[in-house]
Amino acid sequence: MGQKINPLGLRLGTTQRHHSLWFAEPKNYSKGLQEDQKIRDCIKNFVRDCIKKNVKKNIPSDETLISRIEIKKSSDVIKVVIYTSFPDLPKFLRKGKPQRIKELQTNVAKEFHSVNHKLNIAITIITKPYGQPTILAEYIAKQLKERVAFRKAMKTAIELPIAQGNTKGIQVQIAGRIDGKEIARVEWIREGRVPLQTIRAKIDYCSYTVRMVYGVLGIKIWIFAGEE
Repeated sequence: MGQKINPLGLRLGTTQRHHSLWFAEPKNYSKGLQEDQKIRDCIKNFVRDCIKKNVKKNIPSDETLISRIEIKKSSDVIKVVIYTSFPDLPKFLRKGKPQRIKELQTNVAKEFHSVNHKLNIAITIITKPYGQPTILAEYIAKQLKERVAFRKAMKTAIELPIAQGNTKGIQVQIAGRIDGKEIARVEWIREGRVPLQTIRAKIDYCSYTVRMVYGVLGIKIWIFAGEE
């Protein structure tokens, strides 16, 4: 069961909550899902470009430093909450004339199906970024693109959240043509407990894709933060 069911969907209503909160008629449900995906893609692309233009260090093209984006829709307001590990993002979005946050709101509003909705964007800074599986997966992808050995990248990745002291167990899995080998395989490493079959266990999970020269690699990360 632990390997066949998404850990987040299994725990909805207990230790997990939906990243999108809204109601729609059955005939409009698919439009709502597509709208959410377009909003998330628009925000990630805008934030990635904003960081690359304002930060001197080299950031890979697929790194956004965003853990998740929550969307809450009501009858006339759409609230978007961005969880990011980049502390200077609010400052960068307030720069420029007009402010970049206005440009972001305009770009996101173009993805709405209804023109009567108002948009509110809030930013939450994550103090312990490596406790978030998405940010950790982006770190592994960056290491792999820099030709770091995959075993070293995996070992370093499991040490980062444990060093921050906010996890009790972590499992990292990489699948595909690792190191450019002709035969695809799966490699994984685990540290601590990762009870995937325990409903009360708080498991953070992500599935991430990184494009390499020799093909596509899939990265999966499970982080066990404790029991409720």
